[in-house]
Order: sequence, then C-alpha cells, then structure tokens
Amino acid sequence: MEEILELARKFAEEAEVYTVSTEEAPVHFEANRLKAIQSKQSTSVSLRLIKNGKLGYAAASGEIDARKLVDIAVETSEFGMPAQFSFPSERNFPQVNILDPEVETVSIGEMIELGQKLIDPVLKSTEGILCDAGVSRDSVTLSVANTRGGQAQYKKTTFGMGVSGTLVRDTDMLFVGDGQESCHPLRDTKALTDIVLHQLELARNTAGVTSGQMPVIFTPDGVVSAFLPALMSAFNGKTVLLGASPLDKRLGETVFDKRFSLFDDPTLDFAPNSRPCDDEGTVSRRTALVEKGTVKNFLYDLQTAGQAKKQSTGNGSRGRGGLMSPAPSAWIVSPGETAFEDMVKDIKEGLLIEQLMGAEQGNVLGGDFSGNVLLGYKIENGKITGRVKNTMVSGNVYQILKDLAGIGKETKWIGGGVCAPALYCANLSVASK
Repeated sequence: MEEILELARKFAEEAEVYTVSTEEAPVHFEANRLKAIQSKQSTSVSLRLIKNGKLGYAAASGEIDARKLVDIAVETSEFGMPAQFSFPSERNFPQVNILDPEVETVSIGEMIELGQKLIDPVLKSTEGILCDAGVSRDSVTLSVANTRGGQAQYKKTTFGMGVSGTLVRDTDMLFVGDGQESCHPLRDTKALTDIVLHQLELARNTAGVTSGQMPVIFTPDGVVSAFLPALMSAFNGKTVLLGASPLDKRLGETVFDKRFSLFDDPTLDFAPNSRPCDDEGTVSRRTALVEKGTVKNFLYDLQTAGQAKKQSTGNGSRGRGGLMSPAPSAWIVSPGETAFEDMVKDIKEGLLIEQLMGAEQGNVLGGDFSGNVLLGYKIENGKITGRVKNTMVSGNVYQILKDLAGIGKETKWIGGGVCAPALYCANLSVASK
C-alpha cells in the first residue's frame, strides 16, 4: 500500500489504496447429497486518486504491478467525474467486535456434519422432498489508507448455514427454508430445522382465499422481500441526489406510522455486516433513517455527500472491490409491542406471508410492489389453516407503512444484514385463482 501511495502522490493531489483479502470455505449440499467442497483465497487492490480535481480509478487482483496500477488510474482521471470530497484523515475508530478466531478452527469435516444434520430431519419428515444446504466460514482482512494520513485495518470472521427444501407434487411446488449468519461459529442446526419443519407442517393443508382487500401479516422474511427493495432505494443518497426518491425533500416530515423506526447500524458487536469504518475509511456510526415515523437521514458516501453538500454517513461500499457507492450496512427495524400470536388471533380472514417472489419487479422507486406468494398461509378466525397457492398481493410500501395495524415485539436477523419484526397490515390487495 505504501509503495502505491508514494507513486500516486507524484501524479495526483490525493490518493487512496484499498485492499481486501478473503479466505472462504463453503460446503454445499444439493438434492439431498454433498455437492461441493471449496477452499478459496483471493486478494484485490484498488486505487482511487484525484488529479486535476477529477477522480481516477484502477483495480487489480493477484500479483500487483504498482506502477501499472497508478498509470491506469491517472489515465482514467482524464475522463473521471469531478471529485466533490477530500479523503478522510481519521485513524481512530470505534471498537466493534467482529472477529472470533474460533471460526477459523471449524474443520471441513465438521461443516459437512452440520450440513448433513440440517438435511436429515427434513428428509425424514417429508417423503419426496429435495433439500439443499450450505455451511460456510469466511475471514476477511480489509485495509484502507490515503495520502491525507487516513488509515484503517480490520479483520472479520463470518459463519453461515442454511437449509431449503423443494417439494413437487404434480403441478404444485412448495418451497421452504431458513438460514443464519454470525461472526461466531454456528452449531445449533436444530434451531433451523425446527423452523423448516414448522413451515412444512403449516403447508400440509392447502386453503383458498377470496380476492379482494384483506389484512396481511408479513413475517420478518416477508418484510425483507416486500418492503426492503423500495426502502433501500429511497434512502440511498444517490437516488435522493438524482431527485428520484419519493422521500426527496421530505426530510423532517412524518411519512411513516409513528411507531415505525428504521436505523442503519454497523456498530453492533458480532453482526456479520458490522465494521469500524466503511470502505473509504469513514468512521462507522448508527444512523437514524426513520425515527417514530419521521424521515431523519439518507445514506451517503463521500462523493454523494459532497454533491449533496452533506456529510458522509459512513456508508461507502465497494461491493467486491468495485466502484464506490452508498449502500446500507445493517438495517434495524425497531420492534413494536404486539405479540405475533395476537396479530394472528385478530384476523377473521387474511394472509400470513413468509416470502414474496418478484416484488422488486414493480415500480420500486415509487414504492409499488406486486408479487406472487412463494410461501404464505391463510388465516381464518384467528388460526392458520393452510398454505395458499396461486395468490398475489400488491400495494404501496409508503401507504402501508403509514398506517400499520401492529408491529411485532419479536425480531429476527435475515441474512446478517437486516433485523426486523413482523408487520401487520390492515388492508392489502389480494388476488387468487
């Protein structure tokens, strides 16, 4: 990094070097059998610089030729956009616990055993079901340094496991599944298989619903599939800057239900998406996006913050080492006061939705969604009576979240990046064959 920075300093006003090294060991089961075992290592380096007020960029992996990397970045700066920021000079970052050395000690053999333990109870419970499962352990070392003295380095471990099942009977296809991620090793396979077995039990009977307006409960998984695409777009500083967000110019307004709060928080210990700083070396912090229904902030990286005349919220992300853009880290929807059982008991006829398919294909920017119920159940007289088929729901995220019938008191982590409760919607459009 020092060699690249010194070279870049000779040609540019400012420069930044970002390196990421990963070690991955995924174990994958497919169609009830062990399919693949892998062990992968990779290192990538990217250079951003500001020359004559414009941004230049270059990236490489494997063997790095420092001079060639700098030359490419200098050349691209001729066509780069004007830089609206200076690189941060921070060196002091919050203590965020995201490293557990025990993750790296979990052997491939143990991971295979965990995968088999995920599959076996599901196979035993349901004849003809095809199961996929995955167990993975990763470690990532990230470094970022710039010519203004800013410097950060951290190492993170993650461990994940999940199981899914597909049951095909004539023209009927049932999909079930669940997963977990943590910075700690995960060994409690029963917690996952119990959820999948419960899904299968609820789906043993089928139930029809009438088309029309009815109450709908979204489980935490359902919240992610139905609401998150629109919200992530709306709170992205780049979308706001372009004037494409429906929340543009509504900062400080009460747009959502006063019980609804949403935060971006990468400072939570041992959450897979936590970190002491973002990919630009900006200090991580908890950012309130919605507080008691009121829009409080949007997510910015350095460039979009400079263009918007705001400060970066520490949400600069490169994905796998690509170009910078603002992105969420860990989204937290605050729990409410309603027990899940009470939501169900309150409904005379309605739906419980675990997964929607295709909801993000609607007018995401406007908040409209329309999707097929991939996994959902009918609620009748306060009880779950069976799985629904050939059913679609549609609505508008902002209208729904403006007047919720209830917010669940229990929360669940989904994919390591979202923690959400169940949401009870009083009225949603349902179409069923």
